[in-house]
Amino acid sequence: MPHIDLPNLPGIRGAMAFRPETSKPLNELVEVLLRGPSSLTPGERELIATYVSSQNDCHYCQSIHGAIAAAHLGGDEDVVLSVKGNFETAQVSEKLKALLAIAGKVQRGGKNVTTEDVARAREAGATDVEIHDTVLIAAAFCMYNRYVDGLATWQPRDEAMYRERGKMVAREGYVAANLTNRMNPTAVETVAR
Repeated sequence: MPHIDLPNLPGIRGAMAFRPETSKPLNELVEVLLRGPSSLTPGERELIATYVSSQNDCHYCQSIHGAIAAAHLGGDEDVVLSVKGNFETAQVSEKLKALLAIAGKVQRGGKNVTTEDVARAREAGATDVEIHDTVLIAAAFCMYNRYVDGLATWQPRDEAMYRERGKMVAREGYVAANLTNRMNPTAVETVAR
């Protein structure tokens, strides 16, 4: 049960609907980080968000971003599970492994990132922008995870719901999905359940 009286929407969606004036910049930030122009694919960036969320034990965020990542990766849920389990043995590029290592260090505390971590990423082909964005994605998702869990939002266990919502967000983006929520709350309730 949420700590405050939130709309009956899962995870961050309930918190954002409670205070829409803060949801706009939060959605715009995630839109830029995970879908904006980048040499990292949306699937790779969603995997970073998923990994950080799994390390923070945020069920909603790791489930929805894992579903979005899978949607971007042609429905490959196994790669999502392997990244969450042990990214070093996952079927992802060495560059992404090095970036996930940085993301994991940021999740534990930004000062844990070392020059060796950055050197590993550069040796694997990561650019300064990719390293920057990885750190920002990891930091932002620590905030998003704490927002979701700090309010004790409703976090359903229905994987099919996450899968369907993940496909929609992969297709439409975060800002468009948020506009859909505000324009047709009944449709949102149907998708959410």
